[in-house]
Amino acid sequence: MTNVNISHINKILTGKARITDKQKFSVIIYSVALVHCFLTFVFGLLKVYPLFIFNIVSVITYLSASLLVRKERLWSVFYITYFEIILHSFVATIFIGWMSGFAQYIIALVPVGYYICYAMDSRLRKMAIATGSALFATVSYLSCKLLSDFITPAYADNIVSWELRLFIFNSICTYTFLIIFSLIFISEIRVSQAQLQHQNEILERLANIDPLTGLYNRRSMQIFLNHAAESDTDFCIAMCDIDDFKKINDTYGHDAGDIVLKEISNIMRQFMNGHGYVCRWGGEEILILGNKNKEEIKSITEKIRRSIANHFFICDEKIIRCSITIGLAVHKSGNSIEDTIAAADYNLYHGKRNGKNRVVA
Repeated sequence: MTNVNISHINKILTGKARITDKQKFSVIIYSVALVHCFLTFVFGLLKVYPLFIFNIVSVITYLSASLLVRKERLWSVFYITYFEIILHSFVATIFIGWMSGFAQYIIALVPVGYYICYAMDSRLRKMAIATGSALFATVSYLSCKLLSDFITPAYADNIVSWELRLFIFNSICTYTFLIIFSLIFISEIRVSQAQLQHQNEILERLANIDPLTGLYNRRSMQIFLNHAAESDTDFCIAMCDIDDFKKINDTYGHDAGDIVLKEISNIMRQFMNGHGYVCRWGGEEILILGNKNKEEIKSITEKIRRSIANHFFICDEKIIRCSITIGLAVHKSGNSIEDTIAAADYNLYHGKRNGKNRVVA
């Protein structure tokens, strides 16, 4: 068990990914711009000049939208992409027909608004916008189909040999886009779940650990004591108190007192590792739940006492010496935890009255 770093925990609990959304949308914007560059070349080759010009404008639009991505104005980028794709689908339907497959891109718009709501802004108003845009995309897709039934494409003859190729290309782009967004969405969910689990573990740790010493707090020790009592096996309880701790605070300041308390806690934790639990019971009182027999726990607590008595505590280049008194009691099956703690407390104060810096069992 290590000390709790509160500032680090606060960063974890409140921190957000800073650039991942920008990176994702930058890749998408540049990818779409690249698709339009290819289409510009194709329509220039086929001499479909309205779409040639439209795609040049689209490339410029998406490159300009990349500036909005850098400013994290992602909803603005969505609106630009949304209306450009719908307009492009209508223009393509008018000039080269429905069968080239440009209206498929409208389908890919539906999950985008919901993704932005989930990843960046889940407010109800934004969710309504995403739902409205999905419905409008559906109407636009059907409108493109109906429009194709009533008009004759102006450049249909120019793309006869390319119609199937364009349909395949647009289908691949559309479904690639949908797959990528689905994978991103799954990744976001997994990251959110992992982060939530990690935050819960940290909050649970905060609820069980004393932030100053890194020892268990009284709440968690009470759980350990209850479990030990239910096991019907004997165990030891040691109540420990730092000798003249108030004098240390009054003489050297509370910062020095905190250093002494933390270093003593580290010493106790090291000696008790694998032999039981250590908790900050209150103030400068520390309680030990030992899972060994009385003689073994007495030997360990004696080593703790000697180690603390021989330790040099340094604060602001001042050397502080202190000691600890420990009262030890054995919990017998059938006794209450309160009685055993009272017995350990009695032995502790017996040691205090008889010179301090000792283990009394």
